[in-house]
Amino acid sequence: MKITSLLFFIFISASTIAQTFTGKVVNIIDGNTFEIIDDYDEVTKFMLSEVDCPELGQQLSEEAKVFSEQLILKKKVGVTVKGKDMWGNKLVVIELKNGDLLHEMLIREGLAWASRKAEAKVAELEGKAKTDKKGIWAMAEPTPPWIYRRQQTMSQAKGR
Repeated sequence: MKITSLLFFIFISASTIAQTFTGKVVNIIDGNTFEIIDDYDEVTKFMLSEVDCPELGQQLSEEAKVFSEQLILKKKVGVTVKGKDMWGNKLVVIELKNGDLLHEMLIREGLAWASRKAEAKVAELEGKAKTDKKGIWAMAEPTPPWIYRRQQTMSQAKGR
């Protein structure tokens, strides 16, 4: 019984430890979605945790993508895997060489929405961007990307 409890504790502890590694960003898909190659030459697609940038086709989507490209494309970054979303996308925090976190920078510039599960600091940065009317917050009624995605799905023709 004690061995089973110990093994269970070890399994739970190991599964909750965030995986951290360094990799080179080889592709920017949109403002918060990237492909990173690791030390084993494996390319993996990741999405930023805690934020959601405008979708391609939305206002400021290109600006968010270019912002991320300028900061991390073809550069080595620190990657901390935080888990997966409900669609199986791997969620990460990207740390730049100088210690800045990409998701916080996007929020600060008004190029992303904070998720409901975001840390307090991210929510505060979003509040400041709203007050300063930066990026998406300069628009009268910005459409969040999750609403935009739903609208795009609903407008597609249904097959029979």
